[in-house]
Amino acid sequence: MVSPVTDDAPSLWTRADFPDESEWSFELSDSVRQALVDHGRGGSGADLAHQIGPEATRWAQLLNDGPGFVRLRNFPIDALTESEIERAYLGLGSVLGTPVGQDRDGNIITHIRDERIPAGPNVRKYRTNLRQDFHSDGSDLVGLLCLHPAKAGGESRIVSAHAVFNEMLRRDPHLLEVMYSPMPWSRNGEQGPGEAPYFELAPITDIDGTPRIFFIAWYIRDSQQHRAAPRLTEDQLAALALVEGIANDPLFHIEMEFRPGDVQLLNNTTVLHSREAYLDDDDPGLRRHLLRLWLTSDVPQANALLRGGIPARNAD
Repeated sequence: MVSPVTDDAPSLWTRADFPDESEWSFELSDSVRQALVDHGRGGSGADLAHQIGPEATRWAQLLNDGPGFVRLRNFPIDALTESEIERAYLGLGSVLGTPVGQDRDGNIITHIRDERIPAGPNVRKYRTNLRQDFHSDGSDLVGLLCLHPAKAGGESRIVSAHAVFNEMLRRDPHLLEVMYSPMPWSRNGEQGPGEAPYFELAPITDIDGTPRIFFIAWYIRDSQQHRAAPRLTEDQLAALALVEGIANDPLFHIEMEFRPGDVQLLNNTTVLHSREAYLDDDDPGLRRHLLRLWLTSDVPQANALLRGGIPARNAD
């Protein structure tokens, strides 16, 4: 029998628990900004970890042992060149975890922008301006640094995966049980030599008695384009829809604004996130542009499932 996540779990929250952004949004101090500038211009990782350690400890606590999300404001994009921004951002990520590749080429930093290419099953949605429904990425932590927001739209929304879990249990325990069984996932054209174009994985797995939801519903639905993939049942499709329905309920999720220099950090083991469709400026220099980092956590409970075989290059 499936048990609910306990009410005292810090990872269990709804929008009403955070009426004030100050609980999760932090302005970088002048000293932290300067440390990031120095690192971007060639400083050592050890120096950066020492200089920003006291503040980073608080962010890490919220990410790994708290609600699972923070927003950092005023990252020094105004004081650095493009390559220096990437180096400083990578340094920040390295203080919180270990950067990992995000695709079959092993890219550590991904540029998130609309590449104006036709949408399709083999085109990852971050390369378009399309809406991405609630999902998790294939890493313990994910960071997004905003270089430039969209002209309109592109809002980021986050929801407690454990609140979704408990609400599923309340509404339909059977469909929650369905999420513990393997489902087919499309590799969406990123399979390696000799690999099948799909794999099977249960969207929910218990780690030390705590549920972890690894969820990208469109990857599961896209699996049906492969004839050899198992056919999704009505219950499986209903379970996916129930997750999305709960996550999209305004009573459950928080909307997070992105301004230039904002860094959103999320714990993929406890938080699902979405992005609304957006409209870009005609000027290429004013179009939406984010930098993404994937990090494995130093917390053993957090990264156990990733080590267990999530195909990270297939997460979006």
